[in-house]
Amino acid sequence: MKVESTWACVQRMARYGKNVVMLRVLLWRQPQVQVFGLYSGEEFHETFDCPIKIIAVHPHFVRSSCKQFVTGGKKLLLFERSWMNRWKSVVLHEGEGNIRSVKWRGHLIAWANNMGVKIFDIISKQRITNVPRDDISLRPDMYPCSLCWKDNVTLIIGWGTSVKICSVKERHASEMRDLPSRYVEIVSQFETEFYVSGLAPLCDQLVVLSYVKEISEKTEREYCARPRLDIIQPLSETCEEISSDALTVRGFQENECRDYHLEYSEGESLFYIVSPRDVVVAKERDQDDHIDWLLEKKKYEEALMAAEISQKNIKRHKILDIGLAYINHLVERGDYDIAARKCQKILGKNAALWEYEVYKFKEIGQLKAISPYLPRGDPVLKPLIYEMILHEFLESDYEGFATLIREWPGDLYNNSVIVQAVRDHLKKDSQNKTLLKTLAELYTYDKNYGNALEIYLTLRHKDVFQLIHKHNLFSSIKDKIVLLMDFDSEKAVDMLLDNEDKISIKKVVEELEDRPELQHVYLHKLFKRDHHKGQRYHEKQISLYAEYDRPNLLPFLRDSTHCPLEKALEICQQRNFVEETVYLLSRMGNSRSALKMIMEELHDVDKAIEFAKEQDDGELWEDLILYSIDKPPFITGLLNNIGTHVDPILLIHRIKEGMEIPNLRDSLVKILQDYNLQILLREGCKKILVADSLSLLKKMHRTQMKGVLVDEENICESCLSPILPSDAAKPFSVVVFHCRHMFHKECLPMPSMNSAAQFCNICSAKNRGPGSAILEMKK
Repeated sequence: MKVESTWACVQRMARYGKNVVMLRVLLWRQPQVQVFGLYSGEEFHETFDCPIKIIAVHPHFVRSSCKQFVTGGKKLLLFERSWMNRWKSVVLHEGEGNIRSVKWRGHLIAWANNMGVKIFDIISKQRITNVPRDDISLRPDMYPCSLCWKDNVTLIIGWGTSVKICSVKERHASEMRDLPSRYVEIVSQFETEFYVSGLAPLCDQLVVLSYVKEISEKTEREYCARPRLDIIQPLSETCEEISSDALTVRGFQENECRDYHLEYSEGESLFYIVSPRDVVVAKERDQDDHIDWLLEKKKYEEALMAAEISQKNIKRHKILDIGLAYINHLVERGDYDIAARKCQKILGKNAALWEYEVYKFKEIGQLKAISPYLPRGDPVLKPLIYEMILHEFLESDYEGFATLIREWPGDLYNNSVIVQAVRDHLKKDSQNKTLLKTLAELYTYDKNYGNALEIYLTLRHKDVFQLIHKHNLFSSIKDKIVLLMDFDSEKAVDMLLDNEDKISIKKVVEELEDRPELQHVYLHKLFKRDHHKGQRYHEKQISLYAEYDRPNLLPFLRDSTHCPLEKALEICQQRNFVEETVYLLSRMGNSRSALKMIMEELHDVDKAIEFAKEQDDGELWEDLILYSIDKPPFITGLLNNIGTHVDPILLIHRIKEGMEIPNLRDSLVKILQDYNLQILLREGCKKILVADSLSLLKKMHRTQMKGVLVDEENICESCLSPILPSDAAKPFSVVVFHCRHMFHKECLPMPSMNSAAQFCNICSAKNRGPGSAILEMKK
């Protein structure tokens, strides 16, 4: 500890719980050391005959067993209080120059003199190491050694530009001999680019107070620069700089390395940089400091993120304040969209702040930027806010206005005010589809469904059917059925048929009376769903199918059971619909006329043959043969197809001699093949029938050969008495038929003269069969 003048004093205070000890070194003619307690009565006073450079007290001086301290000057003296409360001194070291630095940790005392660093063990009363000074060219009084303990066994030495980290280790018992029980190992040593004025530990890093000399570019002379407080990460042979801060202290230009000191408060992580004119307190940067630095550098987004991550640890900042500053910064920079997007996260549910920001965006003409991000549920802003933004869009962007109306719930604003504003704009542009569609949506929000439906139908908008279903507007569309059908007939018909209870079939048909093509679409779909619901309109549908949908006329005639056939035949004959006429004639029983029309109108022998097959009428086949006998192509068709229905000989005998018939040979071959196929099929069927009959006969024979159980429970089917006599010794005769009916022999009638066989009286009355055969049992 340096004494600057006769009256100057340097005081060091060490806190140990509630006890505080003060050391005072006074120079008043002769150097004096005083030790006294601030809150206790103990006191020590000693006068020395030589200057005192440094003092260190036991780390646990407050304890009665640890009343020790050391002084450093020409020699190192240990003072301790004995059991008689008297202080005694012991010389620990002398003879190597002035002792300028002493650090006490646990039971170890480290000090530095002109020659190097020593460590003394209080317990063993032994000096355990000597770490020599590296650069002996530096004056020890100008570049003093800096010492600090990282923990109870790790000493850090800084001297000149060299830093050493020493570890105190226990010596193995086998190596002791006359050596101390502990030894020191240098675990890390490296050189720096500056002179070390002070050291302090910071977790696994070091805080170094650096004395820096630089060379002037102008004069090329060396000068003293501002001292630096560096944080370095020590490695085995080098170090890594983590951070470096230049300190501005008064008079740094005249200061030397010895004029700076670094002390630290271990429990509070406070570091004191002492210079001749200033004392600077340094502490670890907390999250508030980091946020301050980010805000100073205008890194608002990073500051906001840091505050959110460490919101429990920050004390001087609020997330909301940082967020508002960030929004203002973005607005000033012109990033309006980003600023508006950040409002969602920063403003949250604070309605007052939202409204304030909206007005701020209005002042700079950027209401459109904030509109997508306005809250729509929790919180809800004043209706005026939403109306203000809607008016802004209505004046300049119809599409954007329509988008907001679709996205925003209708209860956010005064609907009637916006409706009136839209109607005012429609006076200028009455055909604007965007405004009309938006007006319809506004009418829907206002439950004015009639006006909304009318606009949707005018616009032919796809949502018209959804609107009708959602709000049950069927009573409103009874006079608008034609408009709906013109817009989308498929959807309209499906909707009308699904809601017959609300709009009757009769009403729909009446509304479509002037539009028969739409009437047909509706009735056709109705018939597809149910053949009987629209039966009263089937007569009308004949004309509609004939006019607008002939391909579906024949299926309609086939499926309908309520269609007047005479009316249908009349219409089909008038329009010369041959296929439909043929079907109607056949359905009315006039098959010969139908066949004649096929032959004469269609000239289609295959269709005629198919028709004859369907009717399966011999007279039709005869008419078909007579009509075809002078037409060779027809004869070919008949020969190829009638083999399985009519004897081909009937046709062949009627063919005139010399008539040329195309593909006759192939047709005859086909007839023979068909005939052979029929023979093969019959023979195959016969074989199967015989095999099955034989199998069943054998099965029946096996069954009839089996015995039949007769006991006292069985009765005679004729006299109804037990079949077995009560006296088993008497002879008896029982007849059992294969049908399991049993009789006493005397109860059966005598066989007739024509047939000696007997039959079961019961079964023979129903049906004579294999079960009526007799099985006689006698005793």
